[in-house]
Amino acid sequence: MDTFTIDPTLYEGRPAADAGRASVERACYDLLDRLEIPYQRVDHSETPSIEACGAVEQVLGIEICKNLFLCNRQKTQFTLLLMPGRKAFRTKELSAQLGCSRLSFAGEDAMHELLGVTPGSVSVLGLMNDTQNRVRLVIDRDALAHPYFGCHPCRNTTSLRLRTEDLIGRILPALHHEPVYVCL
Repeated sequence: MDTFTIDPTLYEGRPAADAGRASVERACYDLLDRLEIPYQRVDHSETPSIEACGAVEQVLGIEICKNLFLCNRQKTQFTLLLMPGRKAFRTKELSAQLGCSRLSFAGEDAMHELLGVTPGSVSVLGLMNDTQNRVRLVIDRDALAHPYFGCHPCRNTTSLRLRTEDLIGRILPALHHEPVYVCL
């Protein structure tokens, strides 16, 4: 098992050099820069789970948001759920609030096709790749309770800190995804 490593430096904005950065990550920086949204960044080795994000959260001074990519049984409807990282996910509770049959985790192929990401790298910023609005965005209100919001730039080797008000007021409108709010 690989050891988790982190660069403890909190960087402002995008990396000085794009070399070694995936195109999907560079596209996230391009989006944030185009919208003139300030953000801080920390680089680290791959984070295999939300539990592994503790050191990242310390550097960023926030709680990383859990991003779950879900689908219905027929794999015809897709949902991106944002919720606090430490909060337990209960599919029955979410399904009841959304008025749909029980949701399950969507597969890697759909994740790549619709959001342009791989497992472990799911992020609200991946909605920039969902130009046909096939993914419903659902946000647990508790995920927005703090002034800052944490997510990956579609790669789980970097984490970002954004102002929550920029996420709701500027990023989501630019991505053309109107969120559905729930309380889990």
